Amino acid sequence: MENAFNVSKNLVLLGILEMEELKYLYCVLSIVLYLFIVLLSIIIVLVVFSDTRLHEPMYILISNLVLNGIFGSSAFFPKLIVDLITSSATISHGDCIAQALCVTLFAIYEMSTFSLMAFDRYLAVCHPLRYGILITNEKVINLIVGSFVVAFILVLTAVLLTWKLPLCGNRLNNIFCDNMSIIVLSCVDSSISQLFSASVVVFYLAVTIFVTVFSYLQIFLVCLKVSEESRQKAVHTLVTHLLNFYIFLIGFLFIFIRYRLSRVKLPVILHVLFSVTTLIVPPLFNPLIYGVRTHALKTRVIYYLQKTHPWPMWSKISKPCMSVSVISNSHSH
Repeated sequence: MENAFNVSKNLVLLGILEMEELKYLYCVLSIVLYLFIVLLSIIIVLVVFSDTRLHEPMYILISNLVLNGIFGSSAFFPKLIVDLITSSATISHGDCIAQALCVTLFAIYEMSTFSLMAFDRYLAVCHPLRYGILITNEKVINLIVGSFVVAFILVLTAVLLTWKLPLCGNRLNNIFCDNMSIIVLSCVDSSISQLFSASVVVFYLAVTIFVTVFSYLQIFLVCLKVSEESRQKAVHTLVTHLLNFYIFLIGFLFIFIRYRLSRVKLPVILHVLFSVTTLIVPPLFNPLIYGVRTHALKTRVIYYLQKTHPWPMWSKISKPCMSVSVISNSHSH
């Protein structure tokens, strides 16, 4: 059996081979999507950090979310683009493990960020008078750093357990490496690695769903007791955050379906579609949704674009946005 182990060999990404026929189309599409994600996310981060009126917990968390989107897409798109250009479908075992670490860390940390954002909105709507005391910028930064450290330690442990597994195969039904795809190639009993990885994902999903459902249920109950104007602001917040959260959960559902159907001979293209949803859709839609639906942020983004690129179109768009700029100093968006 030892001779069958191939942990030192390159792994083959079957999804890249599937894309070979239309590789230039996929390459252009990947470049456009990646640049769009990075540019829009960077604009939001620059606007938040350059405008003192946006130095509030909610906007810090939004910046953290879109920065994580850059991190996740950067762990995926650059190599995909290079592979498509060079017609290379191989990746070394070490690089595969590193990519699996980054991809998994992105997903786990995304869950942490959604939990923090839901809890922040719960405090803002349900405890408005004590909000400034209960949650400050310093506390939010500490929570962000703490949640990242915890996520990194757990993901690193899971990936290290996978790294030590001897592999008997080298063909991945994907266009990138993820932890579970490597585990299924193991020659030996990988129950410990599978159990630990599954436990981390289930724990984070359970906490994220519980905190989100609890927070927005409390917000909904408050909406029933307040004025019509306050109710509209709270519902606007509710819809914005839940929309992003559901987009992320759909991506995770696809990954769950993919591995539950591991014994079914699915086409490689379906494996690819199921797995890339979480890596493409949230980083793409997070800056779009928060940049459009969060009034104060939308106003400042348009102002920033108008100042840096004074095109006539920004003047037309900014007029209706300025009518809601008074909301920029409130916590209900």
